[in-house]
Amino acid sequence: MKSKNEFKMTLDGRSSNESFARVAVAAFVSQLDPTIEELSDIKTAVSEAVTNCIVHAYKEKIGPIFITVKLFGEGLVRIKIRDKGCGIPDVKKAMEPLYTTAGGERAGLGFAVMESFMDKIHVHSTVGKGTTVSFRKQLSLRSADD
Repeated sequence: MKSKNEFKMTLDGRSSNESFARVAVAAFVSQLDPTIEELSDIKTAVSEAVTNCIVHAYKEKIGPIFITVKLFGEGLVRIKIRDKGCGIPDVKKAMEPLYTTAGGERAGLGFAVMESFMDKIHVHSTVGKGTTVSFRKQLSLRSADD
């Protein structure tokens, strides 16, 4: 299936860029006229994925975060957030709620939050090469009377 529109962005894995990534993706998706709730869901999922890159993928260094957003007919949105960081040794374990390798104030809920706000999530990771988080959201199609 060919996308109707596509957006790509690369940014440094700095905490100061997390909010920019969230807002940039939301602005791009806005052309599909999502509900406020749908837009909030997407912003939250993007925020969690980007934060995972910043906190876990690059640990004590700054590395690139690659974001691709594709818009399809009938309100389908696909988003990929990729890093070239350390990778995840056990993706299944990492996706368990409350599991975290960061300790401290990290709750280990990032993947659980992404799963709750998006229709589908897929995580692919290779140790030493990085991680790609792909998610999909089907937006409701509002009538002209809404």
